[in-house]
Amino acid sequence: MPKIILITGANAGIGLKTAEELVKAGHHVILACRNLGKAEQAKTQLENLGTGQVDLIQLDLNSLEKVSHAANEVLKKYDHIDVLINNAGLISKHLDYTEDGYEKHFGVNFLGHFLWTLKLLPLLKKSVQGRIIHLSSIAHWAGHIQPHKFLAENNKHYIMFPSYGSSKLQNLLFSNLLATQLEGSNVTSNALHPGAVDSELYRQLPKFQYIFVSLALIPPSKPANLIKRMALDEGWAKKNGQYASVQTPAFSSKKSKDLKLAQQLYDVSYDLVKTYL
Repeated sequence: MPKIILITGANAGIGLKTAEELVKAGHHVILACRNLGKAEQAKTQLENLGTGQVDLIQLDLNSLEKVSHAANEVLKKYDHIDVLINNAGLISKHLDYTEDGYEKHFGVNFLGHFLWTLKLLPLLKKSVQGRIIHLSSIAHWAGHIQPHKFLAENNKHYIMFPSYGSSKLQNLLFSNLLATQLEGSNVTSNALHPGAVDSELYRQLPKFQYIFVSLALIPPSKPANLIKRMALDEGWAKKNGQYASVQTPAFSSKKSKDLKLAQQLYDVSYDLVKTYL
């Protein structure tokens, strides 16, 4: 039976390659993307690859109101979702704001996906076996949970990498806490480090950093294959609260396993999004 699989940021990089693998296998893939023009191009490309159905949803993680609107569209259009892949993300060289005033790594990489996931949980629970897959990163080791810095205006000494790493720690903490909340249900929550992938994410780095990082870059097909296994393989059916890795050993930090810290993050984040739920 074809699965209904929703992927954020699916018009390029890891998201597009994952969509390719799933469409070729005959699954129904929903591309949730900010740029509809690029998403339409990706849809055409994907429809030429296999028998899987391809749909589009416009999702702008830069705005909580727009995230809520996109999630409401999904809730109206589909009676269930089998797999939710929270793939979209960014690296911002300079301090930037979301439409709601949040620092952009926190707002786009984490908080938008936090709201998105909570709103779509009812559809995953209607699946025979729902799976949520969060893209974290080895960069989570450099992250911190500092709620006073969630608002961009409070980032007086902004540094790109710790800020990005913090958003990836937030992703992993959410994945782990969600796994405990879903224990005993028909839905699982797992996360992965996709490796240093040759994609737009790393091409945004300063030139000297990109030259250094490019020595270790891998093609997006490698994480796409892991995500496909996590989404479909029977071996992942009962795995919950796991952290996988493509390029390095799957070592997660002590901080990422701190469920008390995860609960604190969840509570603060819930207060920020509750008016959209």
